[in-house]
Amino acid sequence: MSTTNKPIKTSSRPGRTLAILGLVLIAMTSLVFIQGAKSVRLGLDLRGGTSVTLQPRIAPGDEGKVTSEAIDQAVSIIRQRVNSLGVAESEVAAQGSGTNRQIVISVPGDTGRRVVELVGQTAELRFRQVLASASGIPAAADAAATPAAGVSADVNAKFAALDCTKPENLQGTGADAPTDTLVACDRAGGTKYILAPAEVLGRQISKASAGLDAQAGSAWFVSLTFNGEGTSAFGALTTRVTSLPEPTNQVAIVLDGLVVSAPRITEAIPSGNAQITGSFTQLEAQDLANVLKYGALPLAFDRGEVQQVSPTLGADQLNAGLLAGALGLGLVMIYSLLYYRGLGIVTVGSLTVAGLLLYLFFLLLGEWIGFTLTLAGIAGAIVAIGVTADSFIIYFERIRDEMREGRTLRTAVETGWVRARRTILVADFVSLIAAALLYFFAVGGVRGFAFTLGLTTLIDLVVVFAFTKPLVGFLSRVKFFNSGHSLSGFSSKSLGTVIAKEA
Repeated sequence: MSTTNKPIKTSSRPGRTLAILGLVLIAMTSLVFIQGAKSVRLGLDLRGGTSVTLQPRIAPGDEGKVTSEAIDQAVSIIRQRVNSLGVAESEVAAQGSGTNRQIVISVPGDTGRRVVELVGQTAELRFRQVLASASGIPAAADAAATPAAGVSADVNAKFAALDCTKPENLQGTGADAPTDTLVACDRAGGTKYILAPAEVLGRQISKASAGLDAQAGSAWFVSLTFNGEGTSAFGALTTRVTSLPEPTNQVAIVLDGLVVSAPRITEAIPSGNAQITGSFTQLEAQDLANVLKYGALPLAFDRGEVQQVSPTLGADQLNAGLLAGALGLGLVMIYSLLYYRGLGIVTVGSLTVAGLLLYLFFLLLGEWIGFTLTLAGIAGAIVAIGVTADSFIIYFERIRDEMREGRTLRTAVETGWVRARRTILVADFVSLIAAALLYFFAVGGVRGFAFTLGLTTLIDLVVVFAFTKPLVGFLSRVKFFNSGHSLSGFSSKSLGTVIAKEA
């Protein structure tokens, strides 16, 4: 009994698939120009950046608060704040031991100063009733001003003497206790306040986000949502002060010891939602929302001198590494051409398309999420390119196996694809799982390696399905290949078959 190898029916249209991929590449290239992404953002080891040391502020009697647990918690919160700003490949680490422990923050690029100033905030947010207010610029009349009712003479004296034009009074320390009556300036230094003990605390906030009020002249604000405890406390506070005379009907929103805003409360707010206004720019509103999302730092810190960090990898070494990678890729292409002959152009074209897609993604992700490329990231991309080359080999060898069994090239392209794609998918999914585990359970440079490994593996799947397979299908219709030309890669010699000669 003999069997007949029937061709697999296929509705594939390689020309259409290749055209769609071409349109995607054109669209991505257009986006690059629209976004103004001129170059790939480089990480600390390739580009350098900004570094600062945060030293825990230790008040007399508070030495016991500076524990390893408190420092580790601060590192975790700061790292989340940095990542929420889209700053990739930053480094946040604790150094030293005991009460000498410090936190070192290193951020790639020249925008690190803003990030460093943001992440070092204690972010102690408190809501306090206003007991008295006056101009932040001291005048002779201030000393003779009528003392605030129900406030000690010592607090009244501090209020009268407070000069909000001095920079040291506008730093904000966050060192005040919630139960204290507080004397503080606003952020601009134009007004000073006496504030009652805090009734709502930052830890009672469950959500924070920045928003734009177009009706108020495009003013930015921060929207807050309280948890159950905070909703109850904020409702009670706003209910009590509504009917009081000015300025005691104001509730000050205090961040790290400075008044962000002090709105008048005209009606009770029992809903558990509030807004912080205060002439914010977009960046200021987004930064404030980000630091409030992840809670207050457990310790107050003094910021050391902000310094520029030189690249840890010199330009010569970087160029040498890239040259070595390019030579290795070139050798893979040359070997493919020598071994697979004409079929090797598929490998060259596929690797070129994969490299172009990867470069475009690097440019766009740098604009969209602040992605930065490090040496570890380059290593991840190179490893994944090896996986990509393996995918081509699996498919090519499967086609050859099908032809050795007597199938024509056009049939072998389809039957070989059905059998090869399962192996390709399994291999790529193994790489994706490894990349995902590394990304979510590692920090620093290892995450950069995992990110580029996963991204390049996904690109491999796109290229194999949308370029390699359609291109091979297109070439199988060309006489040069389906006739078994000696340079096609599908000749009898290339396939290793022996043709018997008649006696």
